[in-house]
Amino acid sequence: MPLGQAVVDLLPLLQGQCSFKVSAPLYAVPTSPLESLQPEAKGGLEVTVCTEEPLLSASQLSNGNLLSVTLEAAYSAPEAFAPSGPLQNYMACLQVPAAGEKEVPLLFKNGILKPAGEKEPLPRPKKWPLANVMAPGALSIPNSFIVGGPYEDEDGELNKREDREFRIQAESTKRIVWDMERRCYLDPAAVAILQKRIAECRYWPVEVCRMPVASPSKGKTSKADKGDEDKQIFFHGVAYVNMVPLLCPGVKQIRGAFRVFTYQDSEVFEKTKSQHSVFRDLRSQLSLTKEGSWTPGISTPLSRAVPSKSQKEDKEKITKEKDSNRKTSSVPKIQLSDATVEAENVTYLSLDGQQYVEAGTFLVMEIKLDKALVPKRSREELTGRVKQMIPPRPPLPPRTAGAKKAVEGYHSHVTSIAVAILSEYHELFGKRLPDRGAIDHQTLEEQKRQLNFELNSSGKYFAFKEQLKYAVVKIVREKYLKTTAFETQEQFQAFLSELYVYLVDQMHVALNQLLSEEAASPAPLSRTTREQLWLFAREAEVNKDYKLASLYHQQRVAQDQRNIQCWLDYGAFCLLLEETTKAQECFQQALSLDPHHIQSLLLCGVGAVSLQHYEEAELFFEDACCLEPSNIVAWTLSGLFYELQNNNIQAEMAFREAKKLLQAQLAKERSIPEAAEGKKHISAVCVSSPSPGPEECLPERVADGSADKVPEAVEPALACAAPEEEATAPEAAPKAPASVSGVSRPPCTIFMKAVEFLMKVNAIQFVHMALAHELLSPPGGPSCAYYLALAQTSLLKEDFSKCEECLCEAVRIDYVNPNVWAQKGHLCYLKRDFGEAKECYERTISFVEDAADMHFVYLRLGSIYLEEKEYGRAKQTYLLACKNSASCLTWLGVGIACYRLDEMAEAEDALSEANALNNTNAEVWAYLALICLQGGRQLEAEQCYKYVVKLGLRNAALLRELRAAQQRFGFGDPAF
Repeated sequence: MPLGQAVVDLLPLLQGQCSFKVSAPLYAVPTSPLESLQPEAKGGLEVTVCTEEPLLSASQLSNGNLLSVTLEAAYSAPEAFAPSGPLQNYMACLQVPAAGEKEVPLLFKNGILKPAGEKEPLPRPKKWPLANVMAPGALSIPNSFIVGGPYEDEDGELNKREDREFRIQAESTKRIVWDMERRCYLDPAAVAILQKRIAECRYWPVEVCRMPVASPSKGKTSKADKGDEDKQIFFHGVAYVNMVPLLCPGVKQIRGAFRVFTYQDSEVFEKTKSQHSVFRDLRSQLSLTKEGSWTPGISTPLSRAVPSKSQKEDKEKITKEKDSNRKTSSVPKIQLSDATVEAENVTYLSLDGQQYVEAGTFLVMEIKLDKALVPKRSREELTGRVKQMIPPRPPLPPRTAGAKKAVEGYHSHVTSIAVAILSEYHELFGKRLPDRGAIDHQTLEEQKRQLNFELNSSGKYFAFKEQLKYAVVKIVREKYLKTTAFETQEQFQAFLSELYVYLVDQMHVALNQLLSEEAASPAPLSRTTREQLWLFAREAEVNKDYKLASLYHQQRVAQDQRNIQCWLDYGAFCLLLEETTKAQECFQQALSLDPHHIQSLLLCGVGAVSLQHYEEAELFFEDACCLEPSNIVAWTLSGLFYELQNNNIQAEMAFREAKKLLQAQLAKERSIPEAAEGKKHISAVCVSSPSPGPEECLPERVADGSADKVPEAVEPALACAAPEEEATAPEAAPKAPASVSGVSRPPCTIFMKAVEFLMKVNAIQFVHMALAHELLSPPGGPSCAYYLALAQTSLLKEDFSKCEECLCEAVRIDYVNPNVWAQKGHLCYLKRDFGEAKECYERTISFVEDAADMHFVYLRLGSIYLEEKEYGRAKQTYLLACKNSASCLTWLGVGIACYRLDEMAEAEDALSEANALNNTNAEVWAYLALICLQGGRQLEAEQCYKYVVKLGLRNAALLRELRAAQQRFGFGDPAF
């Protein structure tokens, strides 16, 4: 006679352990002597579990996963569910991939129907889905509890504020409770299949039903009854669980409430692509034993489903109503066919399932993974001061300026000139002692006339005037902030009158003072690198400030006129502006520096086609193919050119050569012995491939349609992971489940290689030609990269609707591609849908792999945070941008966030660094002026404000804030 029972969790064996020891509490079996003892007297068992070798290999541990599904309860149960009457088995089931394509059903049986009353307690233990547990206490899983949580934090349905009251009421009404957890190990292939199926179809069906438990006293049923039973699944419903959150980076579980609907094959297939019911497949296994009693909450073998008395009565009632309707109808009674009977049976079953909808039934369940399907990047803590991230720079020499200093300079010049004139007077007339009396007026006039003649004839008057002119100009600029021409002559005359009065007054003041001024040492010239200038140019392009972008490109060229990449970048920028002639001049200048440079040859060919100089274009493309016969992009562009010329034979030859080269390249890549990679491919456990290097990635466009650039070392011929139809080598590696990871590289064709090169240089005409071929090439349809490139070209024309369609297709194909989400964020940002843009950008930066244009993702996400006054998050985002690629705009963002957080020291450090990178940004000067006002530094505040006015600050709100601060502090504007 069994006295007690203990249960040991063997999960550590699936986590890589070979042995472990556990102390399992001993629970009493009903009717045993132990049941009368106190809980602390029941004792426990110390169990040691050992295996000779790990159950899973290192590869399976690292690439596999553990799925656990907890079904808590079904709330707001239909009225037809009654605790009294025949015993019923309440079941739920869903299917998950366990070994590749093979699916395993996770069946939850023996739900307990509870009447309305108190809520289920929280926390409460989860239960084992075991059928051989005799002690009820042993059903609880150690250290595993259902803890619940706020409805608003759930991932399912009914989590809105308006659903809260319904949820609270439903938890106190009639419900079916399982509190059961089932686990399933997913091998690497199954993980890939799971990820792929979630991406293809977001909803997974969880079926529920009620099956009667046969009474042992009823005996055997007839064959006819058995056949009828086999056809019927009573109260068949389905809940649709949205699994897409599991594809978000770092997400390992979803928990929530999911409404139960009537199970209808067509609707289930439409939503989940599931072609048949799992209960129908398992019908033969759902039979309930007719020997022994069945206790709710304790799993026992199931017997065949027999309609209960209440269900038969319901069916008879429905039949009588139909007969009554037929009698009142004028349609003559006819013999029913088998199809009609089947239809009636389906109608009866759907009426059963319809009760779930009428009652508002919903399941509460949790789906949890041991490891996230899409890993999330681990962000390093940016807790250091801003100053520590700024590269060391030589200190600028102190240089004072401003209205006050200009006036002091004027005083100094007036004083020095007065002293010089007095010296001239003494030389002419000598020093007159005070005791000699006053000079009469006529003598003074004569001396004045002689002094003026001497000063004019000697040229000293002109020298004094030139000396004083500089001081007057400084007053006009610093005091009156006049740096541009006057619009009318009247304004000019009025200003001269005002200036004259002011200068005379200050001259009278200066004659009684003696001041000196040390000359300020000149500031060292700031020299930015080519890489910084290119980044500044890209930022200007994104902000559509093409004049400033052109200036930066010209500065790059001026720094090193023999740098080929500078000329190519400038030419690509000119193609963006559709200045084809100027672009061709840049490409030809680059080619003149190196006649064997393949990129220059190809771009000269592209430019010649745009200018309709077809003979020149053919020459450039032929030279490129002859100089580098192994260049796939060169042959592909040649083929596109010949096709444009209707030279189909030459085009076909060029495409064939490009495909042959691609096949050879891929075969060579696969032949490189890499032990780790080889194991992954042989066992088909690779869920996501490593990040492609810079030479393998297509630099994505930013949302304004301008092409992103990569460093000069990047080659145009890019490597891909697997070929398409024209470059397939099926014998090279066994087939593995297709990965949907955002970092995995899609199969590549010669045309997508060409698109990668052409997108970087804004050759949109050739891009469309290549995409047209790509649309017809892949056997499985266009790739994610195809739709992404098409979306970028749509943004060039500001065709937002077309871009959105393409991005929707790209998301459908590769849900975890960071480039797709970044591009979607740019689209929403340009449409001023900042809420959606923020979600897309946050998802982008949460991926382990960076998008191609992370700099602009950080900039725009930071600006959204500033707009929403989330200054702490804005600061962290801009600091990430500074770490990746610092620029004036990134440090400006840090400075603004720190200023709003009242971190004045860090704000000034950041803004000073922004000013060092670009001293022509009016916003930087404005925030520096605000900081100087806060610190009571009048001279520096006036100097900053001078540049704010001179550079023309366009931010009206910031200008109003600055002027209000000047009014509040009483200084900062020299005009006061």
